[in-house]
Amino acid sequence: MIAQLETSSESSTLDLPYSMKGLIQVFTSAHRSFFTSVMAQALRIAGQGTPVLVVQFLKGGIHQGHDRPMRLGQKLDWIRCDLPRCIDTPQVDETEAQSLQKLWQHTQKVVFEDKYSLVVLDELSLAIHFGLIPETEVLAFLANRPSHIDIILTGPEMPQSVLDIADQITEVRRSHQP
Repeated sequence: MIAQLETSSESSTLDLPYSMKGLIQVFTSAHRSFFTSVMAQALRIAGQGTPVLVVQFLKGGIHQGHDRPMRLGQKLDWIRCDLPRCIDTPQVDETEAQSLQKLWQHTQKVVFEDKYSLVVLDELSLAIHFGLIPETEVLAFLANRPSHIDIILTGPEMPQSVLDIADQITEVRRSHQP
C-alpha cells in the first residue's frame, strides 16, 4: 500500500516561527559527468513536494526553450535554451546568444517571483567563462534573490567570486584514471 500526503494547493510556503536561509551550493569538476548526482538531489526534493527548477544553460537540441518547460512529476520544471545544438565554445551566433539571454532573464524573473524553493543552474560557470552571461549579473542575482531559495550552480571553471560566496562547495574528482 502506498500512502501519499495531501498538501494544500492554496500555498506551498510554511509558516515557521523563524526564517530559513537558502544555501548557495556549488558542484564543480574538471570533467562534465556529475550532473546525475545533482539531478538526483533535485528529483528527491521535488518528490517531497518542494518546487524545483532545473535550468541547463548550454544544452540544446530538443527545441525546448524557457516557454516550453519539461515537467517531471508535479514539482520539477526543467528548461533549456531553444537551440539546435549544445554550446561548447564561446563562439555563438546572434540567435544562440539571444536564446541564452532569454533563458537567463526568464530564470531571474521566476526566481524573483518566488515560484521555486530550489533552483539548479547547470553549467552556469561555463556560460560565465565563455563570456555569454556576465559574472557581475550572476553575483547580483545571487545576492538579491529571495533569501530562502536554495541555489545550486554547476560546471567546471567556477569563478572564484562565486566560490567565495558559496555556502557549500563540492568538487568532484576522479579517484583513478580510466
